[in-house]
Amino acid sequence: MAGGDEFLEPGMRVEHPQQPDWGIGEVQSNIGGRVTVNFPEAGKIVIETSRVTLHPVFDAETRLPKG
Repeated sequence: MAGGDEFLEPGMRVEHPQQPDWGIGEVQSNIGGRVTVNFPEAGKIVIETSRVTLHPVFDAETRLPKG
């Protein structure tokens, strides 16, 4: 996978670095460099990992800084 996100598995929680307003999403699938994520504020989105590196979230307090 081009973006280095091969470790992302269904059920993992992630945040989109350019779209923090989407909230913390749950990975649905990771196939061929395309990760499908269900975000609470944006719905189901397919992310090309060659263009965006999703940030894993291991607990609700570990989030990207706003701004």
